[in-house]
Amino acid sequence: MSKDEIYRQHTDPAGPFEFSEQVVKVFPDMIERSVPGYRLLLELTPILVRRAVQPDTRIYDLGCSLGAATLAARRAVQEPGVTIIAVDNAPDMVARCRQLIAEDNSRVPVDVIEGDIRGVEIESASVVLVYFTLQFLPLQARDELLRKIARGMTPGGVLILAEKLAFEPDANQRWMDDHHHDFKRAQGYSDLEIARKRQALENVLVPETRQAHHQRLKNAGFDHVHDWFQCFNFCCFAAVRN
Repeated sequence: MSKDEIYRQHTDPAGPFEFSEQVVKVFPDMIERSVPGYRLLLELTPILVRRAVQPDTRIYDLGCSLGAATLAARRAVQEPGVTIIAVDNAPDMVARCRQLIAEDNSRVPVDVIEGDIRGVEIESASVVLVYFTLQFLPLQARDELLRKIARGMTPGGVLILAEKLAFEPDANQRWMDDHHHDFKRAQGYSDLEIARKRQALENVLVPETRQAHHQRLKNAGFDHVHDWFQCFNFCCFAAVRN
C-alpha cells in the first residue's frame, strides 16, 4: 500500500481536493489514516448487510471509490439472485476498483459503473451504501439523491450512510476538530499536511449536523434512522424503508 505524502511539500497553495490519479494511488492509506474507525466500519458492514439483503434484489455502493465497501458487502451475501452495482465518477478509481473486484474470489456479480451517482437509477434495492460521498454533493442534490434511493428500495430496505459530521455550538466543533487532528498526528501526518489537506477540502467537503441528516432521511421517506457507529466526527446511519 503506497503511503499518502501528497500534502507533505509546501510549494503552491493546496488546490481543491479531487480524486485524481495521484490520490487513487495512495487512497487506502489516506482514508485509513484520515478517518478514525474506518477499518472497523468496513469490518462491521457485512453484519448489517447480512441482515438486510433480500433474495433477487440489488445492493448499490454509490461513490464506491476502490470498492472497499463493495467487497465488504459482497462477503455478506448468501441469498440467491443478488447483484451489486458499484458507481463512481472518477475514472482512475473505477479502473482500479474493477481490478480489485476481479481479484476477489466471490461469485456474487458486481457491475462497476463509471458515472455520476445522481444519474443512476435505483431499482429493487435492499441495501444501499453511501460511504463518505454525500458530503461532496451540493446540498440540494443530497435531498434529491436520498429521495431517489428511498423510492427505489424494497420494503425493509436499508440505506447505510457514512458521513463526516458538523457540530454545534462552535465549542463542540473545536473539540472534535482538535481530537481528529490529534488522531491524524498519531497516524504520522505533520501539522503542515493536516493544514494543507484541510485547505484543499474547504468548500469541497461540506459536513452537516446529525440533526440535518436525520431530517433529510425522514423527509426522503425513510421510516427509522439508527445512529449505529461513531468515531470522533465520523458517523454512520442505518435508515430503514418500510
